[in-house]
Amino acid sequence: MPSLGRLYARALGRSRALVLTSRPLARHALPRVVLRVDGVRADAARLSQYQHLVGEPGTDVLPGGYVHVVAFPLAMAVMVRPDFPLPAVGMVHVANRVEQHRAFHLEETLTVRAWAENARGHARGTQVDLVVVVSAGDEPVWRGISTYLARRRLPGPTAPEADRGVARQPVPTTATTLWRLGADAGKRYAEVSGDRNPIHVSRLGARLFGFPRPIAHGMYTAALALAGTSPVRGMPLDWTVDFARPVLLPATVGFATTRDGDVVRYAAWSARTGKPYLTGTVTARLTD
Repeated sequence: MPSLGRLYARALGRSRALVLTSRPLARHALPRVVLRVDGVRADAARLSQYQHLVGEPGTDVLPGGYVHVVAFPLAMAVMVRPDFPLPAVGMVHVANRVEQHRAFHLEETLTVRAWAENARGHARGTQVDLVVVVSAGDEPVWRGISTYLARRRLPGPTAPEADRGVARQPVPTTATTLWRLGADAGKRYAEVSGDRNPIHVSRLGARLFGFPRPIAHGMYTAALALAGTSPVRGMPLDWTVDFARPVLLPATVGFATTRDGDVVRYAAWSARTGKPYLTGTVTARLTD
């Protein structure tokens, strides 16, 4: 897989160039390319570290969030291409959707494909979907759609989308679990994921993008939430997460789940202010 460190270095250079240029975005100007890497294997030591960090049991099963970790460098490679019109660094991760048809195991050899699609106007800029499909042999097993918001606008008459309204969704008043995320939470997740985006690991990097302190990786908090839905662990599932606001570190986060048939709904919020950080669902795929 591509090196995330090199990809972020390239992304920083491209982001500066895009900020300085006055060239307008061409509508639907996403690269028409699918990147593919064969022969991908998960690393046993890194998997164990990840499981320990997010509260998953130490087994040979790859948690859904860890599959994202394995595949993310290829999605990043799409975003730093010269023909990708949005700045990869500084984009806000606003939502994630995963369809997983069975569990992956450590010994499996994977094929990863990634591409960008569905660029559309938004009230605050442009949203775009990064799609990743992970297969074992010829069997597509895991499909993830990560939605990002960039502060650059598409031209043309496309009406901006309404804000997602995640922050207006009700959250439980009582936490069943508290996540105590230290000031080093971004660095700890970066060690196991390889994602050293400066907004997560550096106070200066965070300030450059408008945050007073480093913020937690969205997929770290999403992985903590997935680990908290243990009744459906390892099963075929649909997993959604909508991010309402960033988690400034350090933070104490309330977390709770409710069950409705095959659906587990979850929410995480600031234990100090009650403002939501994320909401989502995990649904068992009983037909697979």
